[in-house]
This record gives sequence, structure tokens and C-alpha cells, in this order.
Amino acid sequence: MPSLTLLRFGVDLSIIIVNWNTSSILKDCLESLFKQTYDISFEIIVVDNGSSDDSVLMVENTFNKVILIQNRENRGFAVANNQGIRIARGKYILFLNSDTIVLDGAIQRTLKYAESSDDIGVVGCRVLNSDGTLQPTCFMYPSALNLLIATTYLNKLFPKSRLFGREKMTWWDRSSFKEVDVVTGCFMLVRTEIVKLIGGFDEKYFLYGEETDFCFRAANIGKKLSFTPDAEIIHLGGGSSRHMKADMILQGRASLLLFIRQHKSLAEYLLSCFLLSMNGAIRVPYYCVRYLFSKDKKECLVRINAYTTGTFKALRGWEALKYK
Repeated sequence: MPSLTLLRFGVDLSIIIVNWNTSSILKDCLESLFKQTYDISFEIIVVDNGSSDDSVLMVENTFNKVILIQNRENRGFAVANNQGIRIARGKYILFLNSDTIVLDGAIQRTLKYAESSDDIGVVGCRVLNSDGTLQPTCFMYPSALNLLIATTYLNKLFPKSRLFGREKMTWWDRSSFKEVDVVTGCFMLVRTEIVKLIGGFDEKYFLYGEETDFCFRAANIGKKLSFTPDAEIIHLGGGSSRHMKADMILQGRASLLLFIRQHKSLAEYLLSCFLLSMNGAIRVPYYCVRYLFSKDKKECLVRINAYTTGTFKALRGWEALKYK
């Protein structure tokens, strides 16, 4: 883990946002933060990963209270968050995606819940799509069993089953408080003392999976990972990753295998490589047929390319799939 030096608490909360070419939605996110966050002291840290749009100018010209860190290139989500952590002064740190809108005092509500018990280390909240429908968040750790279920589509056929819907907990409507394995990284509130203890994000994760690894290590030091339904945000989804969709599909698979390699047995890792290869092989003919009838042929071609490439690369392990 990287070496992180944390400053003495100067505010209640540090909000860290990693941005890459999402100027317009970042602006909406920041506006919602300043509008909806009150009765607490907070700072906002935006880490820009070498954006080629006007993200940096927008922040400098519109939000002079925001602390801005500029990278010359896209250094990845984990590295950028660790840069923000190093200068954060909050008792808590909120890791927030740039493509989110904070609703109705969501941050204060989540903080109140986190403060209710010293055992709570990481908290997530209820997440909505832009149309107001529920976006399922929080999930189980990756495993060979979960990959087998996904590969055979049993999770799609029986989403209400606690066995087949286990990975993404599709049987749960997110209306109740619950301890979970993984809090989704689009909105993840963490006690700063935990960040110090476990050393921030593992920088081997370029994008995707970094919150899974982080939550696993937080649980290993005895902290609870919790979900509160009392706070809500909107998550547009894929704000930065949509710019490199095929690469990002492969990166997501690389991160999944990396987690299993780090935290499971070698036998389970090798089995997972095989299952992920089969997962891609099954999806290629599906998207070939879908291409013939779909209006969005470009999307189908991206997925055909990604799954074809992933079918072969998965057999060589997580490093063959990674973006960088």
C-alpha cells in the first residue's frame, strides 16, 4: 500500500472527487454539494486526471473554494484518490464520483448514521438513476461461485433468489439498514482513521475494484461496512469510463481477477480465469445476434470486441486484461 500522511482533523468532512473529462456533470455535482451540504464543516478536493476538456478551467473559474489537484495524465482512480487523501483534513472522507447529484442533505444523514457507532467504518447510501428508479449498490466480494452463477445467467433468471442473486443482492430493495461486504465507490463515506490504518487504495487497481479491495481490508481490521437507506443520491453512471468503453470492460474484468488473486487461493484464481474466459465466449454470439437487430450497432461492436479479446486474455490472468 502507498505511504499516506494524513493531517490533523481540521474539518468534519473531506469530499474527494476524481475527474476525467466530465466537466458538465462535475459542475452539477459540485453545485449539488454546496447546495445540499450544511450544518457541518467540509472541504472539497477535486483531483483531475489529465482532462482534455475544460474541467480544470470550470473548477477554477466557478468554484474557488474547491481544492484542485491537476495530473498531467490519467493516473487512475486509486492513485488520484490517494493524492486527495494525503491533503485531506476531515474526520471523515467521502469518496464521491463526479457523475453524482447529492439530494436532500444526504451527506449529513450519512454522517449521522456513521457517528451512531464507533464500529461502523464505511457507509454507503441509497442510489437512484436519473429517472428516479433504484440503482442497486453494495455487493458481495467476487468469487469463483459468483462468476459461475453470472456465466450461466442464473443471476438473471432468478434475481430474487438469495443464492443466485447473491453477488449483487438483487433480492434486496435497499429500503433497510444492512451490513454489507462492499460499499459501492460512487458514494463511500469512510472514517479517516481507517484510511490511515489500511493505507488508502491499492494503486494496482487502475479503475474498478479498488473499493472492493478497500472494503475487504477495512473488514479485516474489524470495522463494519454498512448501508443506510436514509440518504439518497443520483448516480448517472459511467461518466469517465464511457470514453474508453471496450478498454473499461476489460479493465473491470482485470480488477475482478486481481481481487481474487490477492485475497483467495491460487486454485480459485485459476478457476476464475477459466470461468471469466467462458463468460466472454458465451456473450460473443449473443451480441453478434443482437447486432443484426439492434439500432445501436456501435455498442454491440464494442462489446463483441471486448468479449472476444477478453475470452483469450482472461486465460492469461489479470495482467493481460488491465488497461495500463
